[in-house]
Amino acid sequence: MTQASSVSPLEALLGRSSTGDLVAPAPQGEVLARILSAGLRAPDHGHLYPWRYVVIAGEARPAFAGHVVAAVGRQEPDAPEKKREKRRRRFSETPMIIALGMHLRPEHKVPVMEQEMAVAAGAMNVLNALHLEGFGGVWVSGKFCEDRSLLSQLGLEAPHRLAGFLLVGTPETQDRPAKRPEIGDHMAFWNGQEPVAFRADDRRH
Repeated sequence: MTQASSVSPLEALLGRSSTGDLVAPAPQGEVLARILSAGLRAPDHGHLYPWRYVVIAGEARPAFAGHVVAAVGRQEPDAPEKKREKRRRRFSETPMIIALGMHLRPEHKVPVMEQEMAVAAGAMNVLNALHLEGFGGVWVSGKFCEDRSLLSQLGLEAPHRLAGFLLVGTPETQDRPAKRPEIGDHMAFWNGQEPVAFRADDRRH
């Protein structure tokens, strides 16, 4: 399942893209543990270990999808039925869901934003690890992720929160070209005197 050895690690990372077109199998056993361990290698100011991963797979998916739809109803009572059914279908049928729990410590000297960024960095590590092991995933979120009843199902009582979910499986199509911006538009060298400017900003205004 892993990327071909003839491809350099950097080339493999540059080939990653998010995809929701996922089929079985999803990672299991030691492979799953290794992939999630990559999340624990993210920067973590203060060594607070804020990562909490909840894996939902197999027969647990339809039951959890019911909790997601109920959360959508509470958080977005005007949400159309089509949106609710899309959530139900994705959380019922995707081979694996990984909840991205954030175990936060608001009283700590490390700002909450930095604790949240550690979780986000961990999530990106997991997405990269999935790709390198031959799997795929997409990060989804929304107002339903703020629902306290849903969070309680995931062991995330206040003040702990949820950064969203990774939908995980094997990409239905292996060639997943994605249009990416040019790095030259998003980087600059400071010359020691004047503020930098980015070409990407010029193109958006």
